[in-house]
Amino acid sequence: MKFKLDKLASNVKAIRQDFPILDREVNGKRLAYLDNAASSQRPVSVINKFNEIYSNNYSNVHRGVHTLSMESTELYENVRKKIANFINVDDQNEIIYTKGTTESINIVARGWAKYNLKKGDKVVLSEVEHHANLVPWFMLRDEIGIIIEFIPVLDDFNLDLDSLEKIIDKKTRLVAVSQISNSLGTIIPLNQIIETAHSNGALVLIDAAQSAPHQKIDVKDLGADFLVFSAHKLLGPNGVGVLWAKMDILEQFKPFIGGGDMISKVTFENATWNEIPYRFEAGTPNITGVIAFGEAIDYLNNNNYVELCQYAHYLSEFARKELSALSYIEILGPSDPSLRSSLFSFDIKGVHPHDVAQILDSAGVAIRAGHHCAQPTLNRFGFSSTARASFYLYNDMNDVEQFIESIDLVEKRFL
Repeated sequence: MKFKLDKLASNVKAIRQDFPILDREVNGKRLAYLDNAASSQRPVSVINKFNEIYSNNYSNVHRGVHTLSMESTELYENVRKKIANFINVDDQNEIIYTKGTTESINIVARGWAKYNLKKGDKVVLSEVEHHANLVPWFMLRDEIGIIIEFIPVLDDFNLDLDSLEKIIDKKTRLVAVSQISNSLGTIIPLNQIIETAHSNGALVLIDAAQSAPHQKIDVKDLGADFLVFSAHKLLGPNGVGVLWAKMDILEQFKPFIGGGDMISKVTFENATWNEIPYRFEAGTPNITGVIAFGEAIDYLNNNNYVELCQYAHYLSEFARKELSALSYIEILGPSDPSLRSSLFSFDIKGVHPHDVAQILDSAGVAIRAGHHCAQPTLNRFGFSSTARASFYLYNDMNDVEQFIESIDLVEKRFL
């Protein structure tokens, strides 16, 4: 085990050279970036891809027959193929480009659920969801009268899977759950949820915003019907997201946004839609962002990201153990390490999380503080906000040590 850790540490040391931002100082200290659950940093190859496209190939896609447009279109569409391979999808046309996970879920709610669910139909969520997987369903409930029920989260921070048979029934049309909680770090066992949903005729949407950066996603093995995630947590640019759904389900969708490129024909009386996936991608897209995301996928694949993320998990567990020894800190999350991801929320008793984050920032450590767009989840455990540390494939033991040392500054200042 030690040999493997040493090897992974060496690999991390090498790839850190690919991330220019990690060389900067913050408040006179080396940067220890531990806010990866919010957004990752980018390697130089992704950064350079923007300059390369704008310098050599940029033009609008799909609409021109000149050389630049055809080059941009080819680069842009090749990324759809890369994403399909990344999550093991056979038909690249099942990949829909969006602005992010939030828009992806909203497209499912407004483009599919609105037209395929009726008053009294049930949508089942969980009590550990991000607001992006709550609010769209509340809006739909208020509009068409669907029923929303929740899989409870237990005091041990795990979902109550024993309740599935009572909550997911024949009235359930959709189960929408996160694979990893962004506030608790809990890894959700999906097999039982998906099996129970499908046995009752319900479809399943998986929010993979936190899981896709850290583990290999195989939609065939997973067995879900919808999958959503964001590029900016996967070394890619912000403003790019992915919605995947099975083609027979996509054919049930109605376009959510109307405009250019999503149409086949427009008259003064009516319009007909373009083929899938383009009917769901109205307007001029984030061309360079999508192409740069393809570069990020290449980087992840070329650097064995799953193995590197195992080291990030090791660092997270090491930091968690160190903090657990401090009586004034409460850490949220399951007791079983196999059910914990590479992020954890913590509370320093008597100190507001924003104060914690500011003191850590003075020591060059970047963490998150707030409700993490998961207010109901934190409220369930008696918190309005927490501090959160999250690790990714370029973090090293120096980051951990700097993080632990900065916690001492909080103690000296407030306790």
